Amino acid sequence: MLTFLLFVLVLTPLVLFHEFGHFLTARFFKIKVDEFGFGFPPRAKGWKDKTGMTWSLNWLPLGGFVRLKGEAGDHKEDPDSFSHKPAWQRFLVLVAGVCMNMVLASLLYGVGFMVGLPSIIDAASPGGQVRDQAVRVMSVLSESPASDAGIAANERLVSINGQTFVKAEDARLYIEQHQSESLTVVMENLKQETYTRTVTPRELTEVGRVGLGVGLVTTGLVSYPFFQAIVQGVIATFESAWGILATFSGIIGNLFAGKPAGVDLSGPVGIAVMTGEVAGLGVVYLLQFAALLSINLAILNVLPFPALDGGRILFVLIEKLRGKPVSRTIEATVHNIGFAILMLMVLVVTFKDVVKIGAGWWGG
Repeated sequence: MLTFLLFVLVLTPLVLFHEFGHFLTARFFKIKVDEFGFGFPPRAKGWKDKTGMTWSLNWLPLGGFVRLKGEAGDHKEDPDSFSHKPAWQRFLVLVAGVCMNMVLASLLYGVGFMVGLPSIIDAASPGGQVRDQAVRVMSVLSESPASDAGIAANERLVSINGQTFVKAEDARLYIEQHQSESLTVVMENLKQETYTRTVTPRELTEVGRVGLGVGLVTTGLVSYPFFQAIVQGVIATFESAWGILATFSGIIGNLFAGKPAGVDLSGPVGIAVMTGEVAGLGVVYLLQFAALLSINLAILNVLPFPALDGGRILFVLIEKLRGKPVSRTIEATVHNIGFAILMLMVLVVTFKDVVKIGAGWWGG
């Protein structure tokens, strides 16, 4: 129950911030907003303000929505209708939600950098203060000694043969100097539980050298003064967005090539479980996770897929190229089909989450 509440508390502001972007931009261009809903129907309570807009509280507390006059292509003759406005204004209204999610991610990262955000020290900008420095596993090569020993990404390296390290380079050098020996490695997992493994380095053909098959990085909680923290928050947002875009491109490329996605996809159930796990690590980790979710929400919505903001933006661009709008019936049909596909994808991924996560529960 606590995990579900955390999930709602994290996801709802992200979605509401997104919808607030649509709301503010629509109001700026004098487009009538029919309804701003907190949560999703069925409606629990609603009231109208002096502009005639309905504010509603709904029973499903997973975000919210904005309903604009004329967004379905009707009321074209009314000056306060979305469909009456020029294409550039409709484009800005549609893209505003994505922009607001990027702004929110920058703010979350900025706040995180004020108190201290988990970062790779090698990539930290000058001027930052570092505490709780440690060596962590960034990646694990499949079918390597580390993988066979059950060592996982994001775990902390406590010691090797009783030797502790605060820099990844020192740990890598130690492994190279003792590559013909069996190493006693102590690790700390994300639950802050320590475990010991005996691991012997071997030749790794993928990297062309002897090793354990782990990518080690120096990490720590990095904090900055107020203004520098805001700047670092913006930088971190765009760096994260670039990484997420690269991942999405890889997934789409693999799907077109008939290959597996290459990453584990998670739906609402998986994200809820991850939210609970991250919250257990501390508030700053939850801030970082929320920022990443906000960026994911922005990028997902801007993809040119029917029913998403990106799909609606695509129809606006097609209208500009053709010099006239696409048939209202055709656009509505395309969006309905796109929505059905999205819901099917959510069901499939959610089923996968339930099977994967439930297997652990049932096994327990």
